[in-house]
Amino acid sequence: MADVRADYTVVGKSYPAIDGLEKVTGQAIYGTDLKMPGMLWGKVLRSPFPHARILNIDSRKARRVPGVRAVVGGEMVPKGRFGLALKDQPIMAWDKARFIGDAVAAAAACDEDAAEEALSLVKVDYQELPAVFDPLEAMKPAAPLIHERLGEYWSRPGVIRTMPGTNICNYFRLRKGEVDAGFGSCQHLFESTFSVPMAQHVPLETHAAVASTSPDGKVTVWSCTQAPYQLRQNLADAFQIPLTRARVVPSCVGAGFGAKILAKIEPIAALLSFSSRRPVKMVLSRGEEFACTAVRHPAVIDVKLGIDQAGLFQALKLQIIWDTGAYSEHGPVVSRNGGFSSPGPYQIPHVAVDSYCVYTNKPMAGAYRGFGLTKTAWALESQIDIAAESLGIDPLELRLRNSARDGTISATGEVLRSVGISACLKKCAERLAAEKDGTGQKVGKGIAGMHKHTRAFAPSCAFIKINEDGTIGLITSAMDIGQGSSTVLAQIAAEEFKVPLQDVVLARPDTDATPFDTGTMSSRITFHVGNAIRMAADDAKGKVLELASDILEAKPDDLVLRDKKVFVQGSPEKAVSLAQLAAISHSSKSGPILGRGSYLQDDLTSLDLETGQGAKPVDYWKYAACAAELEVDEETGQIHIAKLIAAADAGFAINPLATDGQIQGAAAMGLGGALMEEMVFEGGRLLNASLMDYNLPTSLDVPRIESVIVEVNHPDGPFGAKGMGEAPTPVVAPAIANALSNALRVRIKDLPLTQEKVFWALKGRGK
Repeated sequence: MADVRADYTVVGKSYPAIDGLEKVTGQAIYGTDLKMPGMLWGKVLRSPFPHARILNIDSRKARRVPGVRAVVGGEMVPKGRFGLALKDQPIMAWDKARFIGDAVAAAAACDEDAAEEALSLVKVDYQELPAVFDPLEAMKPAAPLIHERLGEYWSRPGVIRTMPGTNICNYFRLRKGEVDAGFGSCQHLFESTFSVPMAQHVPLETHAAVASTSPDGKVTVWSCTQAPYQLRQNLADAFQIPLTRARVVPSCVGAGFGAKILAKIEPIAALLSFSSRRPVKMVLSRGEEFACTAVRHPAVIDVKLGIDQAGLFQALKLQIIWDTGAYSEHGPVVSRNGGFSSPGPYQIPHVAVDSYCVYTNKPMAGAYRGFGLTKTAWALESQIDIAAESLGIDPLELRLRNSARDGTISATGEVLRSVGISACLKKCAERLAAEKDGTGQKVGKGIAGMHKHTRAFAPSCAFIKINEDGTIGLITSAMDIGQGSSTVLAQIAAEEFKVPLQDVVLARPDTDATPFDTGTMSSRITFHVGNAIRMAADDAKGKVLELASDILEAKPDDLVLRDKKVFVQGSPEKAVSLAQLAAISHSSKSGPILGRGSYLQDDLTSLDLETGQGAKPVDYWKYAACAAELEVDEETGQIHIAKLIAAADAGFAINPLATDGQIQGAAAMGLGGALMEEMVFEGGRLLNASLMDYNLPTSLDVPRIESVIVEVNHPDGPFGAKGMGEAPTPVVAPAIANALSNALRVRIKDLPLTQEKVFWALKGRGK
């Protein structure tokens, strides 16, 4: 890699975030900072019942509160529904409430107090309905139906398989080989059930938006969204209006982790704006953020793993039950993609996966960093260690013996390329410290590996223009939500034009002005938008050289573009600057120099609904591993993480500094899910909807994290790069659980690994 990196001037080098100064000085405008003349405040009235039919809403008293300009609910709500692959969510509940916190009415007033007072005067008549909170119970034939009209909702054809008349909003099947015959050939079988609880994304900035409507009915929303074009589609679906009648202008985003991809409060703010004819601002409280927005899917995973006498994986059977809550959100896609990813980065001839996405009367679950892999990697990587211990094989050796490599046929029938799992595992193992002595506590070490797909059929577009001062204008709709993508994308553009990074100027995303992008999710920005930028750069450079060839009286092939000028190869004095070319282009027949690029791989295939087979279901796979060393107090069950090593295959680290930060941040987030994060419910009511009661790791809880950048170039990535946003979050929990078992021979199969669980597991050890 050293020789390749030396050939580049900008990519492969570490740069601080180009928007860092704006953010640390407080100049960046986040969703909570948005203000407009005449702006009203919007507030939401939410259902106190987990499942109830709405009989009547009386808002007459609320409308008489001084300062109130609009109260909406019930029959006033447009009946359009939105979603990602299954459109089942209304702007507000108008027929029935499906979870505690479901929006049933909203008010807009001159200040927050007036809006709150108005909502306290809204009278809602409910008819309580039977509720179901356990996905296994919700799958039973006698369970109360949460969406009776499931069969009438739009769902993405060939991708989602709903089961009308049940609470199953998607069923995904994967079949490779003959799993029963595979188990029959195995000398060793291992079966376990694992679970993962509901968790919150807890972005530093809660959901915030301002909506305004023009006299002709067009709605504009300013929002801290991860996906402007996806939000625009949600608004159009909800209000049943053309896409061009909705505009999204993103603010800066104070983190998202998947929570801010689909619409949450934006349609309600827009509805209040329609009603009041004034701009309306909404900002969720932390309690609302917990109870009323997207969460991480709880899941129950049954794993059966068959291993032959040589220690090779022969058969794997998984049943995964995903609790998607009251609305599908990203659930059907998480259950599908998590389902076909669940066999992990291993060579397994016989595979059977049944993945069910199930409605319950709890908050909706959606995209969360790792997109399903936090559940399936937890189960599979724990099961592999259980097998290794039983067989007396080193856990690393068992993984390496079965790891995928270039040319491996995946569980879906894909020929894998650029496979970095073995390198990630080996790097983590090499850096595990030797066991400590004299601590008086048990010391354990553990390791886990993973692969993670990126979202397929997800196009990105980019424009590049040559500005009048010779700088490079970069125009995309890619959202930097703190991961540093703006810097990486600017580096790609700068490398293409051989100019310094500071000579690239980024436009702010705006669906009325910047080109289409699927959104910031699934670790796709560097790969997809980066490729679109390279294509746009090639287009723009071709036009630059064509124009310069006339001026310099030389063929385009004889010209060199570097340092903001074009010169004749071998005659650097014969040159014309980019600024001069930009000025000339304005009065030329061809017009201003504008390059366009649109990236979507043309060889992607869908997955067969019956078998889950497809030759290339995703653009690329990324790989990661984690190793943990911990100390456990056998008297109290307290775990101390002495060391955490996280390795991720970046393909090619365009910005090593940012890549290192992503690995460390992902590992720290995985630590929270491993040891403490859990949303606790009683009768559908969330009991820990605050940062006082919901445990998150603080700076005192996060150990020294050693990040390792692995680079296995991907032939389709920009300069060989892959994405880095999610890895290695999903493998921190199994690595810690495996280390705990290594220390104490105690196996806990239900996250999080709290001190209380460890204590009682120790009490029951040996029984």
